Amino acid sequence: MANNTADHPPGNSVADGNQEGDFGITVIDLRDLMELRSGEAVTKIADSYGDVQGLCRRLKTSPIEGLSGNPVDLEKRHTAFGKNFIPPKQPKSFLALVWEALQDVTLIILEIAAVISLGLSFYHPPGGDSELCGETASGVEDEGEAQAGWIEGAAILFSVAIVVLVTAFNDWSKEKQFRGLQSRIEQEQKFTVIRKGQVIQIPVSELVTGDIAQIKYGDLLPADGILIQGNDLKIDESSLTGESDQVRKSLEKDPMLLSGTHVMEGSGRMVVSAVGLNSQTGIIFTLLGAGDCDEEKKIKKGKKQGPPENRNKAKTQDGIALEIQPLKSEVESEEKEPEVEVKQVKRVQITKKEKSVLQGKLTKLAVLIGKAGLIMSAVTVIILILYFVIDTFGVQGRPWLKECTPIYIQYFVKFFIIGVTVLVVAVPEGLPLAVTISLAYSVKKMMKDNNLVRHLDACETMGNATTICSDKTGTLTMNRMTVVQAYLGDTHYKKVPEPDVIKPSTLEVLVNSIAINSAYTTKILSPEKEGGLPRHVGNKTECSLLGFVLELKRDYQPIREEIPEEKLYKVYTFNSSRKSMSTVLKNTDGSGFRMYSKGASEIVLRKCSRILDTNGEPRIFKPKDRDEMVKVVIEPMACDGLRTICVAYRDFPAEAGEPDWDNEADILNELTCICVVGIEDPVRPEVPDAILKCQRAGITVRMVTGDNINTARAIATKCGILLPGEDFLCLEGKEFNQLIRNDQGEVEQERLDKVWPNLRVLARSSPTDKHTLVKGIMDSTVLETRQVVAVTGDGTNDGPALKKADVGFAMGIAGTDVAKEASDIILTDDNFTSIVKAVMWGRNVYDSISKFLQFQLTVNVVAVIVAFTGACITQDSPLKAVQMLWVNLIMDTLASLALATEPPTESLLLRKPYGRNKPLISRTMMKNILGHAVYQLTIIFTLLFAGENIFNIDSGRNAPLHSPPSEHYTIVFNVFVMMQLFNEINARKIHGERNVFEAIYRNPIFCSVVLGTFVLQIVIVQFGGKPFSCTALTIDQWLWCVFIGVGELLWGQLISAIPTHHLKFLKEAGHGTHKEDVPENEMNEGDDEIDHAEMELRRGQVLWFRGLNRIQTQMDVVYTFQTGQTPVPGALRRQPSVVSQHNDAKTVSSPTHVGLSSSSLSANSAVAPPLPAATVAASSSTAGN
Repeated sequence: MANNTADHPPGNSVADGNQEGDFGITVIDLRDLMELRSGEAVTKIADSYGDVQGLCRRLKTSPIEGLSGNPVDLEKRHTAFGKNFIPPKQPKSFLALVWEALQDVTLIILEIAAVISLGLSFYHPPGGDSELCGETASGVEDEGEAQAGWIEGAAILFSVAIVVLVTAFNDWSKEKQFRGLQSRIEQEQKFTVIRKGQVIQIPVSELVTGDIAQIKYGDLLPADGILIQGNDLKIDESSLTGESDQVRKSLEKDPMLLSGTHVMEGSGRMVVSAVGLNSQTGIIFTLLGAGDCDEEKKIKKGKKQGPPENRNKAKTQDGIALEIQPLKSEVESEEKEPEVEVKQVKRVQITKKEKSVLQGKLTKLAVLIGKAGLIMSAVTVIILILYFVIDTFGVQGRPWLKECTPIYIQYFVKFFIIGVTVLVVAVPEGLPLAVTISLAYSVKKMMKDNNLVRHLDACETMGNATTICSDKTGTLTMNRMTVVQAYLGDTHYKKVPEPDVIKPSTLEVLVNSIAINSAYTTKILSPEKEGGLPRHVGNKTECSLLGFVLELKRDYQPIREEIPEEKLYKVYTFNSSRKSMSTVLKNTDGSGFRMYSKGASEIVLRKCSRILDTNGEPRIFKPKDRDEMVKVVIEPMACDGLRTICVAYRDFPAEAGEPDWDNEADILNELTCICVVGIEDPVRPEVPDAILKCQRAGITVRMVTGDNINTARAIATKCGILLPGEDFLCLEGKEFNQLIRNDQGEVEQERLDKVWPNLRVLARSSPTDKHTLVKGIMDSTVLETRQVVAVTGDGTNDGPALKKADVGFAMGIAGTDVAKEASDIILTDDNFTSIVKAVMWGRNVYDSISKFLQFQLTVNVVAVIVAFTGACITQDSPLKAVQMLWVNLIMDTLASLALATEPPTESLLLRKPYGRNKPLISRTMMKNILGHAVYQLTIIFTLLFAGENIFNIDSGRNAPLHSPPSEHYTIVFNVFVMMQLFNEINARKIHGERNVFEAIYRNPIFCSVVLGTFVLQIVIVQFGGKPFSCTALTIDQWLWCVFIGVGELLWGQLISAIPTHHLKFLKEAGHGTHKEDVPENEMNEGDDEIDHAEMELRRGQVLWFRGLNRIQTQMDVVYTFQTGQTPVPGALRRQPSVVSQHNDAKTVSSPTHVGLSSSSLSANSAVAPPLPAATVAASSSTAGN
């Protein structure tokens, strides 16, 4: 219950020459005060300051007027009490990123080999050049050339340096980009405060101690505060205390409001008492030392959040802080975590959200390719060494001479380098880079399409979506509500009546009821532009009612000024279970109380026993009258697609004494109905077309709304969700529950499976129904593939459903902070068409990765076979180590950049979703890979073994150590690169399309990469010389090389002409992981469903996996998708952690959202007490959602 505020000091006047100590209270006093709870805090405030007003006086602020907003005063407050900002963790420096890139195992092996090669090239023992050591230097043209043995080693080191710098630069620019995006999100987060008596919204970071802030349902509190006035205020403090029960706040019992907690019900005003590092969240953050500790460690451990059904998505909660990570999974540190903690993690069932589809497929594929590459490179080295040893010491029968040892070692080092380069080329370490670029590019572009992606994997998952459960209000409709019909004084008006036809007494009570019984933050402002529509601020349903008052030629503002919020005696705020709002006033003449109510018409009418007649007099309203009214008034309104709201009141006479306000059932009864209004919320014009696109793309759209079933059915028909002649179900929440629950009231999957496939509209549904439906569809095994479900939500109670779904969309405009926090993507325009764009981008990511794979694997197959066969036959790889590194750079960095940035096209929506088990490499792609490999191998081997005759040049085969580069091998290298370049154009199409040049001009990045690579290749061949083992070619030779490359395009046409269904022998690759493949004992929560392929990786086979560390540092395929939650440095995210033996998780949230990591929490557990598990609890925003 709200207390009336007592005497108010004038607005803060800060006298000149104020000292820091001029405020009558210090930071320390406020910190001590904020650490008290409930009764203790009330006593302390009373003893030290008299009351909250006294505290406001000490802080030089007015509870009514707020601060003056004077910059000098604000600066003084910053100095005295700090800013509302928690400093972010320092980003890694460029040098640190270079050092990380250098950790790559394969690069280290190459560096060691290069250093040995360098060292040996300078070591010339006496007699080392004698004939006895074999043909080491024969064919050398001059002494200078013979001394050039160091060049290859130096060139390898140089190439490694280039690779490292490119990797580090990628990481650095990525981190910079995501930090920029992060700060942009933070700037957009605003909070409502009162300054100079005006209600304004300011960025959260500008809040100062002493500000008077308005708080309402769904807010995430950005600072600590003390309640000045509250209406039915309930807070979820689980993020700080671990207690899932909602805490009722009132001036008498518990006025303390803490940062990072959620307003679950009600509204009120508070005086800000602590900000930034002095707030409760900031103090914990400082205790944990998260500023210096590595926030990203142990990201996967202890991900318990909320009640069991909410844990299906191990996502952190972070206000609307963006959770796009700088993609740097700290896996190394993760793997070194103490064993003990891992054992503490509890076993859970496999019902958790499965990891990203693409991630699972990529991991398996990468491991397969890695193994093959390792075997090939090992066999290459062994064959080379054996051949050399047998040939030198067996066939030629030479003795092992001591002075020849360095020369023999030089041969072995050369063989070893060839082996390593085979491995370098074999393993697709460009894959993680391609995924990173594709996702980062998509996320950036999706911002323009009004999709703010908070979890990177959601972007790709959306491409596989099979079901979208959408809200109605604001998503499918425009959320601009207007009253168009009314039933008033026994008359049904089809349009808003003139005020003179309504009895003055009825009009008076109606206007008072609407003006007082709605949030005072809801108002209608004059249009921004002349001739525009008035601006609706706050709850849109209430705006429509206020608009109704204005149309009746009355004004609500004077009534609100006469009865300010402090005079409201009791407020029952709207929530999803009440579906109504009521406000109680104490009559000034002492004649008792009057309560105004409004809410969903069926619900409020059920509680009415009287109704105002034509003369404005209450008459008896019996159940049969109500049924008649439902039939004659409410159903026709609903069938026109209108939402119906009933406005009522009740008087409590003084003689009966003060009622028990907590007994809601008795209070919200015996009402007198004033009127029923029909509110129109028109369907967005673009929605029917968007829904048609979804249906064409194989996605079922279901409407889940809190509205009346007739209204919902009418809107669903207008949208195209319900089609004439189709056998679809429209159910109300109550009916839905009867169908799916057994006698014990438990949900049965079998029953649910009979309902959901045909269900299209779920009306009068509660958030629990929404969660049940989403969970039921995801767990269902009725269809061949598991359904991938996307859900939209805006209310606090939508949190569990948003968290549970594969992709949760929160409304950026109408959504509460709680809903945004539980979501994966925020729709900044609240529009359904943006979801369709997200589907398009998701499918595009999948296709981009497939295009890159098709290109990459062709190069892999060819390069490995050429290196292997060449080495076995000619004792030397036709492609030298440095050339291989260059090819690798084209394949990885440049090709991933070119192919991963293809823009999406509408044609992506003309096919069904791929599904979770569709292989990454389809048979068409396998046909393309093998077909092009055949062409390339034929050409390369022809040139290798007959090239000297074709071009009439010297053979480069069997050249001795340190011999100069030959034209022969330069042509082989050049032709190889030209074929890759033209095959890159072929790789743009993966479904067998003929026109590979289609819309190529729409991707300037692709064009510039291809041209840039071509120019660099010319420079390398013509001027690369010894380091690149190249010699300049003539113009004729160049034309032949390009001609053979262009042949790739013609060959591509030939391949696409072969029908894939005839090639039965072709296998697919890169299937998803099936649940049955996962052994029971290896599923525990800490692993968060680590893929089996990944488990193999961990069993000691790390050395061979080229790029494991690049996978870790660029965007670990294995982890990034799965966690979806590497912290944005400096973004406070509420990161759960394993701290107590019960594996309870503690979560914290703050205005600037800076991540508390598990590692820092456990490291400082001596300082910070164990903090129990957090829960997400709930309530919904408007009846229609």
